[in-house]
Amino acid sequence: MTQPPVSEDERRAIEQDCARLIALYANLNDEGRWEEVAALYAEDGTMTRPTAPDAPVVGRAAILAAFRSRPPRTTRHVCSNVVIDVEGPDAARGTSAMLLFTGADAPLVGSFHDRFVRTAGGWKIAERRGSLTFGG
Repeated sequence: MTQPPVSEDERRAIEQDCARLIALYANLNDEGRWEEVAALYAEDGTMTRPTAPDAPVVGRAAILAAFRSRPPRTTRHVCSNVVIDVEGPDAARGTSAMLLFTGADAPLVGSFHDRFVRTAGGWKIAERRGSLTFGG
């Protein structure tokens, strides 16, 4: 569906809001704040981990359950090279590079490809697809 155009100010605001979701995802994930991570997704959002690209988790409740089922671990996600492409007032896409440190294991290098939607609760992740370039 074609979205109406947005002004330059709207575009910049959408880019910032969506880039913030990428940073929040990394920080909240590293802090083990699973409810807040899951709340970044739309109710029907989809998550595909970089380590399991063929096993999507669909729906906010299932995403929360997937995070809660993880064994405890210390992580540090570094996301960079964030580019957000605004498709309209209610839709955007984004890509980012990801580096994941998990302690004793070698770092994982990959990327995220995201779709964002504006909801009544603000911008949310509609789909987050992770992939690995090195490691794993």
